[in-house]
Amino acid sequence: MASLLPWLPWLVVPLLFFYLLDILAQVCRRGLPPGPRPLPLIGSLHLLGDQPHRSLARLARTHGPLMSLRLGAVTTVVVSSPDAAREFLQKHDAVFATRAVQDAVGAHARSSVAWLPHAPRWRSLRRIMATELFAPHRLDALQRLRAEKVRELAAHVARLARDGAAVDIGRVAFTTSLNLLSRTVFSTDVTSLDDHGGSKGFQVLVAEIMEVAGSPNVSDFFPALAAADLQGLRRRMARLFARLHLVFDREVDQRLGRRARDAAGEPRKKNDDNDGDRAARSRHAPVAVLGSVCCWQ
Repeated sequence: MASLLPWLPWLVVPLLFFYLLDILAQVCRRGLPPGPRPLPLIGSLHLLGDQPHRSLARLARTHGPLMSLRLGAVTTVVVSSPDAAREFLQKHDAVFATRAVQDAVGAHARSSVAWLPHAPRWRSLRRIMATELFAPHRLDALQRLRAEKVRELAAHVARLARDGAAVDIGRVAFTTSLNLLSRTVFSTDVTSLDDHGGSKGFQVLVAEIMEVAGSPNVSDFFPALAAADLQGLRRRMARLFARLHLVFDREVDQRLGRRARDAAGEPRKKNDDNDGDRAARSRHAPVAVLGSVCCWQ
């Protein structure tokens, strides 16, 4: 027994720390919706399992349609009924419009309609999308372009069918959507249906960005550890976004070069148009808008 006395402080201090931490957590939970009692440090992370949507539905049957969970060091409120969701998303939309940004996304959220908070910059980019890209008159003007891209897709599939070749539905659909967006913003195609390397590479790049953005990250659950980037997701995302912006920057540079030639009196190319010039009037807006749409297809 005497031999254990020197180790007693090392046992008591951690137990006391976790006890005080539990008391503090209970105090902080006052006023929050009901929810499962969190464990020290990990909170309720252990209850999510490998199918969080099913786990949350099961917990909602016990704790109600509005419940609170502590995921690591972050307290989260889960809404799981139509009435509660309507209360959040309709009546109090402006209050809850700002979404939490994953640590892996980080600074890249400043150029994305999908991740920006409800602030002046978000409203500015949304205004560009509403007036320059997706306004009714703009969509009507692009009806011919959409029909052209559908005909190109049908002709490409028919040619492959005649040759007895397989059709990569995911790639050709992605390429068609991507070229529709790029023609809307830049008045030019980023890739082509026959360019397997270009479109497939871009599709893989977008898929990787979505995968990293949706990966569970220790930094999101324990913000105090975010600076360490323990899983390397922030560094990986930075490399992916650098490749994505390289594509868009090249298109913007080409557009600005054509505008400079127009100012010098050189003839315009056949596929240039005034709407495309307006969409490319800044270096950041087309990249932000097209990047957001591509990454969330």
